[in-house]
Amino acid sequence: MKSKNETKDYRVGRANAGLGLFANRDFKKDEFIIEYTGEPLTHEQSDKKGGRYLFTLNDKIVLDGTGREHTARYINHSCEPNIEAVIEDEEQIMFYALRDIKKGEEFTFDYGEEYVNDIIKKEGCLCDKCSK
Repeated sequence: MKSKNETKDYRVGRANAGLGLFANRDFKKDEFIIEYTGEPLTHEQSDKKGGRYLFTLNDKIVLDGTGREHTARYINHSCEPNIEAVIEDEEQIMFYALRDIKKGEEFTFDYGEEYVNDIIKKEGCLCDKCSK
């Protein structure tokens, strides 16, 4: 089965916060963008490993998107995001457009209160809203 991430609808490029994921075409509100993929870990394994690319799927599994082949790992945080993560059937993490997105625009989503408090606040938020 082909992964939903096998597309030319986006590209990895330079962003305010290092590398980011950018639209290669226009997207409409509510349109599917990309699936977050990664190695499935238990919560205990993910706590032991740590890192910045861990995404909780459900009460048993955390996806580790550390490998560069996991393209959604390049989506940066924003306090005013243009996409949202939706967990479908407790098996997949899918990103959808919160509004129309123009070609060339960076995809961003809100990493959530815990990540923002534990990581971003310590280093300073680099999203467009906060860096102005």
